[in-house]
Amino acid sequence: MKNLKPIIVFVIILIIAGALTLLSYQEESIPANPDGTIGNTAGNLNNGGLFCEHEGRVYFSNPADNNCLYSMNIDETDVKKVYDGNICNILAGGDYLYYFMREPVNTSLDKLRVSHAFFRSNLNGEKVKNMTRDVVVHAQLVNDSLYLLTTAGNNLCFYRMNTDQSDKTILADYAVNPSCAKDGVIYYNGTQTNHYLNSLNTENNVSTVFWEGNIWYPVLDGNYFYYLDVENDYRLCRYDYTQEVIEVLTHDRVECFNIGSGYLYYQSNSQTEPALKRMRLNGSDLTVIAKGNYTAIHMTSNYVYFKEFGEDNWYHSPIGSDTYSSMWSKP
Repeated sequence: MKNLKPIIVFVIILIIAGALTLLSYQEESIPANPDGTIGNTAGNLNNGGLFCEHEGRVYFSNPADNNCLYSMNIDETDVKKVYDGNICNILAGGDYLYYFMREPVNTSLDKLRVSHAFFRSNLNGEKVKNMTRDVVVHAQLVNDSLYLLTTAGNNLCFYRMNTDQSDKTILADYAVNPSCAKDGVIYYNGTQTNHYLNSLNTENNVSTVFWEGNIWYPVLDGNYFYYLDVENDYRLCRYDYTQEVIEVLTHDRVECFNIGSGYLYYQSNSQTEPALKRMRLNGSDLTVIAKGNYTAIHMTSNYVYFKEFGEDNWYHSPIGSDTYSSMWSKP
């Protein structure tokens, strides 16, 4: 019997070790996202990814608190702090958030933090995981994979990796903006020899030319790609890919734009009368919302958010409204 005691103890240790290993694996395992998951809209990401709507909540970088990550209902009630840090490029899928921390907030925990990192956390800002310390220029979530354009000095790298950090695959050593995505396909403008619209099939990572247009910042909505027309002073156009028809929406030189809920908002870069403007998706009902220079146009179901260029003053306007009001100002 005495000879059996060491064996029994050894078996018990193996069982405990196995249970702990299984528990650790379950804690690290990331459930599959619903098919068709896209982390954020192309319009929001092209404007910095400072707002992201997900399952009735809006996750946003709060300028009134050092650009820390906050959440609120889509009607702007129940505001809660989620995470410290100067946050941008917010993505959401399933039970998790993904975001880039440009720099840490000045807290007692700073000595434990890196100067920049791309994180994954649950929706409450817990179970934080450092996904990469690369400097993220653009990032998008497509189903269960992250697509990231990163930079180290002057060197660009575009790669994908799964949400559990596995299967990292380098796809390009030049700029690819993955912000525009739908149904497992990423659409992006060329940055090498032309500005053609390209499509990247995320099932096999094969990229092909979709349309030989001279475009920048494509945003897909229905049958239309909205884009800046590079060869015509960055006017705003849309391309119906089913009919192969181009429509000019405005001859203004456009600095940035966003679309949602049947409306298009853009910043006119006129030297004499710059203004934030709103129109219907077909270019009708053009309205000046705010005179001056504005940027970082973000949209949720209920509101459009924007800020003064070079300032920390943020404004919001109900979608479709002709009025706007101050939202935050940095103390």
